[in-house]
Amino acid sequence: MEASLDRMWSRSRLSLRGRIQRWKSKRWVVLQCAVAAAVAWFVAADLIGHERPFFAPIAAVVSLGTSYGQRLRRVAEVTIGVAIGVFVADVLVAGIGSGAWQLGLIVFLAMSTALLLDAGILFVTQAAVQSIVVAALLPGAGGAFLRWTDALIGGSVALVAAMAVPAAPLRRPREQAAAVARKIAELLRAASDLMVDGEVTPALELLADARATDRMIRELQAAAEEGMSVVSSSPFRLRHREPLRRMVELVDPLDRALRSTRVLVRQTSIAAYRRRPVPPSYAVLAADLADAADAVAAELAADRLAVDAREAVLAVGAATGVVERSEVLTAEAILAQLRAIVADLLMVTGMGQLEATDALPPPPRS
Repeated sequence: MEASLDRMWSRSRLSLRGRIQRWKSKRWVVLQCAVAAAVAWFVAADLIGHERPFFAPIAAVVSLGTSYGQRLRRVAEVTIGVAIGVFVADVLVAGIGSGAWQLGLIVFLAMSTALLLDAGILFVTQAAVQSIVVAALLPGAGGAFLRWTDALIGGSVALVAAMAVPAAPLRRPREQAAAVARKIAELLRAASDLMVDGEVTPALELLADARATDRMIRELQAAAEEGMSVVSSSPFRLRHREPLRRMVELVDPLDRALRSTRVLVRQTSIAAYRRRPVPPSYAVLAADLADAADAVAAELAADRLAVDAREAVLAVGAATGVVERSEVLTAEAILAQLRAIVADLLMVTGMGQLEATDALPPPPRS
């Protein structure tokens, strides 16, 4: 009972820590949305004189969203979606009135019109929502124009706000890339220990850990897309475009390196489970490759291409050509996978695929 309570308490603390971290990572966006909503209301109500410009702050918040990606597209989708919804609803309400079946027909036609123009979810949703507002509230003359003007105000405020972005989205791709490289090093080092010890329980734990790394690549891809969206939408961040582009180009080779490492972990776990011997030199190779991966991670964390870490990776690659061979198929698969990881990490250091493959010496003869 006490053990169960301890586990529950530990999970709750981890959950709370994760929630706080999630809020911290989004606090700038939350503040930005709050300020944009207030400014949009102020412009529409106090400067232009709209009586209740409820859609101005709504448009601003929806356009900004909680991520930095595709903000310009969201602004366009909100503004044009509102225009379509208002137009379709006003025309039909004037002709057929309002009611349950009229509302259904209006929503159907508004969404269909939006879908014929663009398949964006936000675009179609805004057309539907605004058609409902018009059909249900029956605004008087000029109401449609005022609501569309409010959408323009909110979208314009969001557009200006989108240009002011912190440096965090620009740092996140390299930070996440470094985290992936460090994870590769961690898995390689654990695999090296496993080749020596051959214990089954640590093997299963390591395999589970390796299989849980898919999210790291998804986070890296999301960070890369968000970073490129920031430099595309903010004129104040254009100077970061080229360094960020180079970092984004590392997503695929890092993905391949991590996948290759997972395969290595699986082969090492199989060897431990089936009590297959692995040559000690393979464990040394894995440990040395882990050190090289750490060097790659350090370069990426410093916002540099990992060119300076290339020699360490090449040294491991050269060593794979002189180690002894094994008659055990699983051990041979481990050696082949180590060579694959070397090639993948060489690509992370800036080599092309063919160049990285050619840099490896021929495998040793059995």
